[in-house]
Amino acid sequence: MLIKFFRAIGIMALTLLSAATVADDAPRDERALSGGALTVFDQTSKAFGQHAPNLPIRELRNFTSGNRLFNTNWVTAPASVKSLDGLGPLFNRVSCSACHTRDGRGIAPEGSDEPLMSILLRLSAPGETPDSDPVPHSVYGGQLNDRAILGVKPEGRASITWHKIEGQYPDGAPYELRRPEINVVDLAYGPLGENTLTSLRVAPAVFGVGLLEAIDESTILALADPNDADGDGISGRPNYVHDVTNDKTALGRFGWKANQPSVRQQSAGAALGDVGITTSMFPDHGFSKPQVEAQNAPTGDDGIGYEMTNKQLDKMTFYMQTLAVPARRNVNDPTIRRGEELFAEMQCAKCHTPSITTGVHPTVPVLSNQKLQPFTDLLLHDMGEELADYRPDFLATGTEWRTPPLWGIGLNEIVRLNGPRRKDQKENLGLMHDGRAKTIEEAILWHGGEAENALDAFKQSDVKDRAALIAFLYSL
Repeated sequence: MLIKFFRAIGIMALTLLSAATVADDAPRDERALSGGALTVFDQTSKAFGQHAPNLPIRELRNFTSGNRLFNTNWVTAPASVKSLDGLGPLFNRVSCSACHTRDGRGIAPEGSDEPLMSILLRLSAPGETPDSDPVPHSVYGGQLNDRAILGVKPEGRASITWHKIEGQYPDGAPYELRRPEINVVDLAYGPLGENTLTSLRVAPAVFGVGLLEAIDESTILALADPNDADGDGISGRPNYVHDVTNDKTALGRFGWKANQPSVRQQSAGAALGDVGITTSMFPDHGFSKPQVEAQNAPTGDDGIGYEMTNKQLDKMTFYMQTLAVPARRNVNDPTIRRGEELFAEMQCAKCHTPSITTGVHPTVPVLSNQKLQPFTDLLLHDMGEELADYRPDFLATGTEWRTPPLWGIGLNEIVRLNGPRRKDQKENLGLMHDGRAKTIEEAILWHGGEAENALDAFKQSDVKDRAALIAFLYSL
């Protein structure tokens, strides 16, 4: 009884401390409230890992339990802790946080001799399944697993070779980009084959996903213009994907190509693909015939047919749904305000929608009716040949990508590096789907397709306006 009492007191103290911090630091300008009532004023390495300030005290235990699961390393079965065994036998990382460090985004390696630590390689064959999702590779499945438990051979190893691209603005200022070349070696179960489709995918930040889930489908569809009826050259369109739980087609919201309909399904899919942990949503590993050792490896299903229980999956889902969003910074700074004006003038806001309001979330009330500043429309846009992976995903073509949210983008490095960058460290935000862009400027310069006009406007602007736009984005 005393233990429960002191635990409740501790949770209450944590809540009051968090609330006090928000109250003390909160500016009056509502433009700083990126996540509505789920905004936190934290500019430290913990900025992405805070619970929603409006989360009821009774829900903090579920948040904490989900946080623990997100950060816990799964182990090989059988183990003394049966609730956390069943790793692999083929996998990429041992936990969710191994890729999403402190709930933030990953980065690509600098050299070809470095492993892919928070980025993975998607695989598929040409065509589509009856549900319109990508066809898994006949041997290696949907992604290359570069690790395995003892007694099982990892599938292979991917590395990245960077090719330098030098360019110049019309005013003569130089810039430098880099393009990745994928190399796959040490394949344990035979060659990939010439027709294999590949795509690098860096781990995105996970905060704010509950709020994106709470946006009404009608609100998202109202932003779509698939036939470019207004003639502005921008034709965002929705992706429709397979909802596993309800066995129906649903609007895609998550993933680099909007190929997942919910936080729960995204979480279960990552648990299987990245960690090798089965769930009731995805109970089968789907090992191919050559992967005999993997087929015969012990599982951690404990007789229920899958390794992560529904209760565990629910708590981890709730954790991500109720992660808070860091506030915008310096909203009244003249340079920031000029950058915000340019963001609209250059048509960046046509895809990166600045403001949107959530509807009523069916299971998490604190997410409902929140005015957000996510800077995304959650729609697919053709980004041109330079960014194409030529790998379709449901309705998404090989040149289309979902507009990624921009909130928190300026805090990426602080979170990942667990503090400010040292003087001897070069900036690397790991932007774009494959982490090719180290800086916000580089990310802008990679835009093409529907964003070609915005890119031209950015290039044609003078150095002062370019700097203002970039400063605005760093303030988000």
